[in-house]
Amino acid sequence: MSNPIIEKFWELITHDVGIDLGTANTRVSIKGLGEIICEPSVVAINQRTKEVLAVGVEARRMIGRTPGSIVAIRPLKDGVISDFDSTEAMIRYFVRKVHKQYPKFLGIIRPRVVIGIPSGITEVESRAVMDAAMSAGARKAYIIEEPMAAAIGARLPIEDASGSMIVDIGGGTTDVAVISLGGIVIDNTIKVAGDEMDQELVNYVRAKYGLLIGEKQAEDLKIAIGTAIEIPEFEGETREIKGRDINTGLPKKIKITVKEVRDALLIVLRQILDALKDAVEKTPPEILSDLLDRGIVIAGGGALIRGIDKYFEQNLDTPVIIADDPIMAVVRGTEILLDEIELLEKIQVKDHELI
Repeated sequence: MSNPIIEKFWELITHDVGIDLGTANTRVSIKGLGEIICEPSVVAINQRTKEVLAVGVEARRMIGRTPGSIVAIRPLKDGVISDFDSTEAMIRYFVRKVHKQYPKFLGIIRPRVVIGIPSGITEVESRAVMDAAMSAGARKAYIIEEPMAAAIGARLPIEDASGSMIVDIGGGTTDVAVISLGGIVIDNTIKVAGDEMDQELVNYVRAKYGLLIGEKQAEDLKIAIGTAIEIPEFEGETREIKGRDINTGLPKKIKITVKEVRDALLIVLRQILDALKDAVEKTPPEILSDLLDRGIVIAGGGALIRGIDKYFEQNLDTPVIIADDPIMAVVRGTEILLDEIELLEKIQVKDHELI
């Protein structure tokens, strides 16, 4: 049991932070100040010396532009840690950046840290996240499941007896969860999300036009003209994309339509729809009636695809709502929990404290 006087002292000299540790981007919120950092989940490392050279935006700039001895990697793959040392370096970088921008008395960095991770993560993987946070300087670390954090960030009544369904479409995973009485009743996590949408666009352009483009250009295309259903005012839109002709090896540019982008995205959206249907089929009848009244809430970057709510609504015969500022739902939930420690203690996956 924490001593409230000691905890108050720590609050005076350090900043507590909430972290949405995403496959594509990491977002950090500061207790009382809101979200202040959003950078790519990328770390640049010297392969010879194992030295971390850059993190976040600076590291992302190095992708595809570095000498052979320097690699820019994503330390998280499909929502789980693939490289512990890089993840630790990344968490340390973000925690220290917060305190550098907002220095407190004595400049001591020993915050409480709340980290959102995909549901369904193994005990070993959650322990790796926990250890990375502690090694990065946290005095106490809490691990919570991302759909729970997203539901809290979306202001859903998670402690009510009535049920809520949250769908968090991130970069590496899609978390589908039914929540009631402060716990996850149904959980269905699939390793299909925004990254796979980008890859399907890369595959589509290569197969149809013989043009090789990068995932970053595919992501920009998805954001610019991606839709899940026909939207009349967008149907005439086109975008020019540039890449390498796979037959000649020479530069080439083409124009691609909204319908073509949608055809590629639907390959992934159908898989996410199947995951939703599976979760709905497993949901107790009592909670199903709540979903019909309250609707299914979508969060995460995938919620920004135009018409995605209507696409799911038409195929599930259930109301679907996009959360306010859906891309910030998880990190907003972690910040809210820093002010509601009793709830945080109740819903955490596991906690670990330095003695």
